[in-house]
Amino acid sequence: MSLLNLPLSSDLDRIGEQMHALARAQRSLQGLLEAVLGISSDLELPTVLRRVVRTAMDLVGARYGALGVLDDSGEFLAEFIPLGLTSQELENLSGVELPRGRGLLGHLIRHPEPLRVADIGRHPESAGFPPGHPPMRTLLGVAISVRGRIYGNLYLSDRHDGKPFDLHDEGMIRALAGTAGVAIENARLFQQVRGSSEQFQRLLLPRLLEVAPLEACTFYRPASPPGHLGGDWYDAFKLPDGSCVAVIGDVVGHDLKAAAVMSRTRSMLRALSFDGQAAPSTALGRLDRIMLATGEHTLTTACVARIRPQEGGWEICWSNAGHPPPLVLLPGGEARYLEAEADLPLGVHTGMSRSDHSCTLPPGSTVVFFTDGLVERHDQALQRGLDSLAATARRLAGEPADRLCAALADHRPSDGRDDMAVLVLRLPEPGRRR
Repeated sequence: MSLLNLPLSSDLDRIGEQMHALARAQRSLQGLLEAVLGISSDLELPTVLRRVVRTAMDLVGARYGALGVLDDSGEFLAEFIPLGLTSQELENLSGVELPRGRGLLGHLIRHPEPLRVADIGRHPESAGFPPGHPPMRTLLGVAISVRGRIYGNLYLSDRHDGKPFDLHDEGMIRALAGTAGVAIENARLFQQVRGSSEQFQRLLLPRLLEVAPLEACTFYRPASPPGHLGGDWYDAFKLPDGSCVAVIGDVVGHDLKAAAVMSRTRSMLRALSFDGQAAPSTALGRLDRIMLATGEHTLTTACVARIRPQEGGWEICWSNAGHPPPLVLLPGGEARYLEAEADLPLGVHTGMSRSDHSCTLPPGSTVVFFTDGLVERHDQALQRGLDSLAATARRLAGEPADRLCAALADHRPSDGRDDMAVLVLRLPEPGRRR
């Protein structure tokens, strides 16, 4: 080849720039694909919103990012989610009102077109920053729409390399915003479905009757997958002789049938347990025979306990149909399960008799009834979840009953894939029994 035919240096520079641009585009495309997978992998709306901001920051190398969610009028910001601020910067902004949508933020609300600003302070619509706000020079703003309506605006500021945002950055964030709108809508639909399922489930749960002098607290949480109705339930009521009956149960399944069976089962078990002379095992045995006679073959676990006062304390008598054992917290903080060999679940119909177990409890003891959704993880043995629950209960034994109940649910060792029901009964301290 003749030297005269070699590309000029300017041509080589141009080719180099094109190769650089191509490599950047390839990296950006790979990053965008990973971003789409990342923000679409969660259905909790707060998590999705934060993930959208963080992903946008990573895609264009921005130091700061924020998502402003519009109110129902679409004219002001109802929520502002900032990321990238250091702990000191957050402390400097403590007590400062969150942005409401003025200045450049308001401009993007009124004109939802991509906005790139090389110098925020020189822009004619800049409203400045409040005291304590870190200095920011450049801005890239892109609107996020959900079902054809502007949901909010994504704001990015200050690239790490000090350069202003360019057309390539804008294209990347516009592509991300389209995906973000779909992810946000999915998360919103998930919340709606879960809320409807939870409301329906709660309507099926019984209203606890008066059980004084015992103190009763309950907690129910649906499964994390949307639309999963549950078969978990609890119940507690006082008998004419002054004793208290506590019930915890779980119908196998996560559909409308399981919820319907749960409603029928808990109603029948309450009626059968109101017989003051019937032992817990008798009530469960009668229920099993009724289920057999009516052709009900849905597997159900349950534990029925009867707590009655006795001299110097209380006696608990229980029968367990394949259910996790109740947890007892003694006044000194010791935690132990009411370990006894469990009978078969309801619905098996073997004709085998059911057994009762009993022990005494000192005044001030707490009994925790729960379903396996509180302790079960699909990647570990059930015993590990039971041990973790007992450790948490020991740590919180001194809390009031309502706080203990909520804390056990919040610090559950389970993975949240199943619904959970918790019933906490606290026996009165000495001198408070009536």
